[in-house]
Amino acid sequence: MSVKVEDRPIEQVREQVIDQLIYNYSHGVISVDAFERRLDSAMDAPNNEALLALVEDLTLNTDQQYKAEKQSQFKPHYSAQQNSDDDFTLRSILGSNERSGQWVVPKNIYLSNFMGSVVLDFTDAIFAHQNVTIHVNCIFGSDEIYVPEHVNVVSKMFCILSSLENKSVSLNKRQGPTIHIEGKAVMGSVEVKIKRTIKEKFMSFANELKTQFGTGNNNRSL
Repeated sequence: MSVKVEDRPIEQVREQVIDQLIYNYSHGVISVDAFERRLDSAMDAPNNEALLALVEDLTLNTDQQYKAEKQSQFKPHYSAQQNSDDDFTLRSILGSNERSGQWVVPKNIYLSNFMGSVVLDFTDAIFAHQNVTIHVNCIFGSDEIYVPEHVNVVSKMFCILSSLENKSVSLNKRQGPTIHIEGKAVMGSVEVKIKRTIKEKFMSFANELKTQFGTGNNNRSL
């Protein structure tokens, strides 16, 4: 027996509703103001009933082209054929160090930071392994780790008078790689986050589709 939409897990319904909002906006059915307002409501909706009410007047449903475009935009850059070193070390002593841009991620990354700052940016990185481990040794310093939306983050950090914050978003991450964070922080800070908010990424994706479909400013105000 098939499961009714309203009985499905809320995050699954939330993703479906957001997809339908993006699709209808990109096809000129609703205005940018209506889209942004409903998107905010969809991201904060506490239950499936509130989510489904946001799209009950929208008749267009997503198709295979939309799903392919979304997968291309939101999935991490992943290629098992890419070559990478097994280990990589990023050090900072009373200074700063950064790894960003398009780079191939090794299986093990070592962050060694003493009274400095380290930035490790996976936003445009190419993942060659399903599981990646970051070994942290942060003493009186700060480590910032940027991850894409569909990357899992698992932390086993040991903190002494320190803080570890994970601000990565909660999306369907079944096919994404997993980053394991291990090690210690002593009177320092380790923060995991994304560069753009998920709302900003949804808005950007919707506007790209809108341009692609050539709907221009033909949206109705709903």
